[in-house]
Amino acid sequence: MLSNSTSRRFPGERSLLTGTAIDALGNGMYIPFSLVFFRHVTGLPLPVIGLVLTVTGLVAMVSVPLIGTAVDRFGARRMQLALYTVRGLGFAAYPFAGSLPAFAAVALITAVATRGFPAVQQARLGELVDGADRVRIQALTRSLANAGLGAGSLVAALLVGYAGDGGYTVAAWLNAASFLVAGLLARRVPAGGPAAEPDAGTTPAAATSAATTPGAAAPGARPGYRAVFADRPFLRLTAANFLIALGYASLSVLLPVFITGVLHSQASVTGIAFAVNTVLCAALGVPAGRLVNRFAGRQRAAAAGAALFAAAFAGQALLVPLAGHWTTAALMAAVVVATLGEIVHNPAASALVADAAPAALRGRYMAAYQLSWSLSGAIAPSLFTGLSALDGRLPWLLLTVTTLLGAAVLLRTGAPRPAATAATAPATAAAAPVATPAVAR
Repeated sequence: MLSNSTSRRFPGERSLLTGTAIDALGNGMYIPFSLVFFRHVTGLPLPVIGLVLTVTGLVAMVSVPLIGTAVDRFGARRMQLALYTVRGLGFAAYPFAGSLPAFAAVALITAVATRGFPAVQQARLGELVDGADRVRIQALTRSLANAGLGAGSLVAALLVGYAGDGGYTVAAWLNAASFLVAGLLARRVPAGGPAAEPDAGTTPAAATSAATTPGAAAPGARPGYRAVFADRPFLRLTAANFLIALGYASLSVLLPVFITGVLHSQASVTGIAFAVNTVLCAALGVPAGRLVNRFAGRQRAAAAGAALFAAAFAGQALLVPLAGHWTTAALMAAVVVATLGEIVHNPAASALVADAAPAALRGRYMAAYQLSWSLSGAIAPSLFTGLSALDGRLPWLLLTVTTLLGAAVLLRTGAPRPAATAATAPATAAAAPVATPAVAR
């Protein structure tokens, strides 16, 4: 059971959280419109835009390990500020990228920054908070992100409704401004935080043992991705996340197709489902984080969230043969259960992987973990559509199995070694100066 110790706020916490909400507000202005957004701000045909975004997205996924290496070499704070700036300038340039080469160049730069940012942000939070505060801050940032996405979607809808096609250009510039403002707020957060100081309960022996922990840097060593791939408990956490992350992709990729193509319901039901998910995540994320801290271990909480996912997906599979007048209500009930799974799983799993990352390799660890999200997002569209073409129940049955497998892997993975957590990270860093190579290994 996790201790119910008093939460410690780090200097600049309010600025960082406000920046997170503003960042999400900007994202919400274009995510719901996606291809339509880019068609209006660039004037290029939709097939061309789709192809460019697919190619640049794949290239960006490959760049994530390089960004992880840069975090370990230059620091998470510096990379966070750099990526905020790149994303801001990229979206500001989209309305001027009317030619194919210009659009491809801007899309590639912004895709690299966008794909790499979650790993950088997680590494930054790992520097600033430790212990039970990690679950608290993960839940709080996710709640703010969902609230921002919902508000951004509403702002974009109003802009397009009142300004027509010109509203998309305004949304692009507001999105750019949101990243730049978030970067300015993040700059107000000092480089260190509570996680930069050892906990009172950390003994000198424990601190010394950090230097010899597998995966931590050793004196004179050149740590790289080989150390990450040698950390089997961390790889199990990453594999479990890949299995469970397919469930996260279902809301945006599978559910709209399922509602309109399989259940033959109105497209507006999709919007209601998104609204239910967003509102619940924003409202219940922080209270759920407190409950996880107070009553449950992180592994059990993350596994419980995955089990709730599985129950929701099994219920959605049952909707196919039992379709009727009450289908929409039953679907919304399944969405609520899946959302509760997301609320419980995400902060606990994120804190768990942050605990597993040694300070000297935190960027690489977070980049490797981020690849599990990227890979699941990349294969989800073809996997879900292919299975749906065979039988509308198959994708949901597959997700039921994968999320249960993910939960089982989480429960079988040992808790992160105390020497690898933020509590002993300073000792690790002090005992093992990092001589990071210029390229990822």
